[in-house]
Amino acid sequence: MEDHKENFEERYADAQKRIRRLKGFYSHLGAYITVNILIVFLNINNLEPGESYFKFENFFTAFFWGLGLLAHGVSVFGHHLVFGKKWEERKIREFMEQEKQDRWE
Repeated sequence: MEDHKENFEERYADAQKRIRRLKGFYSHLGAYITVNILIVFLNINNLEPGESYFKFENFFTAFFWGLGLLAHGVSVFGHHLVFGKKWEERKIREFMEQEKQDRWE
């Protein structure tokens, strides 16, 4: 019974951690969208007559902050893509086989 309680508490703590990471990502995404909308609005209002909006400096913040947001998203959602259950199982089998061979040598 006590093992079940410890297992539940561990799973609950993991779920809380995932929720905090999700909330952090969505807060980051909300700030990214809000700030970039404000930047677009300010840039459009400050254009000279006949001046093109499509210049690098108008997209600088969105681009580099977007790279950071992408990295944040991969850290929250993509860690299972690289180090998922199948990878873990494969590595466990690999280490067990290696240990088995080391014992027989």
